[in-house]
Amino acid sequence: MDWGMILSNLVHDTIVFSTALIFAALGGMYSERSGVVNIALEGMMIIGAFTGAVVTFFAQDAFGSGAPWVGFAAAIVAGAIFALPHAVASITFKADQVVSGVALNFLAAGLSVYLTKIIFHGAGQTTTLSHVFGKWHIPLLADIPYVGHALFEGYPTSFIAFALVALSWYVLFKTPFGLRLRAVGEHPRAADTVGINVKRMRYTAVMISGALAAMGGATIALTTTSNFSHNTVSGQGFIALAALIFGKWHPAGAMGAALFFGVAQAIKSLVQIFGLTQYVPTGFIYMLPYILTILVLAGVVGRSNAPAALGKPYETGSR
Repeated sequence: MDWGMILSNLVHDTIVFSTALIFAALGGMYSERSGVVNIALEGMMIIGAFTGAVVTFFAQDAFGSGAPWVGFAAAIVAGAIFALPHAVASITFKADQVVSGVALNFLAAGLSVYLTKIIFHGAGQTTTLSHVFGKWHIPLLADIPYVGHALFEGYPTSFIAFALVALSWYVLFKTPFGLRLRAVGEHPRAADTVGINVKRMRYTAVMISGALAAMGGATIALTTTSNFSHNTVSGQGFIALAALIFGKWHPAGAMGAALFFGVAQAIKSLVQIFGLTQYVPTGFIYMLPYILTILVLAGVVGRSNAPAALGKPYETGSR
């Protein structure tokens, strides 16, 4: 048995399964760094998966192998638009941000399945896509034994996700926009005093959050599942939220936590390879990511320092 290849496959699968979580966790980071709680990551991922799959399906004849990119772009737009009701409720009307997010999760779950049944004539899922993202092989690097397969053979969305981690770090800590974003999340009154439009910053952050979370949902539909159904996302938005908290609202920390949860999902493949399913019920194996989520949150919540104004509505112009 080639243990090097087993480890290589484990790392490769970890990256595949963690990609969607990285997108969604980054999305949650922008929203919550601005002071708006985003429980709706799950719903935004569902909308992204639905839009990505449906648009890709109808774009296949016209765009061929480029159809997944069209679907992916459409998912980004749909996610940003779907985030608007959460922004309006939370920022303009100062509604409870958790309740607003939960409502959006229910809306996304019901609306996506309803529209799927209408579009595909009563079917509970989209037709299997003939064009989805293929894996990229980075020249020369992909030929390195073990390491090449683990790190340099992957879906384009994985490379985009890691690039966005670096970009988000730069934007958050090295640009005026990032400084303003952190300011409205830590002390909105002080930010307002120096002329920063708190509402505009929070609206922008929530829409960015929706776009990124939708990218995560589209990644699932356009890589590993090749379609959309009611269980395509299956709680990964909540795992991404846990990764955000575990990662202390930092891009690199969120990525590391997402990879941690990705390992839990990748282990399922190893269990099947070794034939351990005859000793351990399959249901317990599939429960592992969620069990780890509960354990991580139980150990981290209370120790992480959330943005000071997180979840607190602000009346622009008040003193």
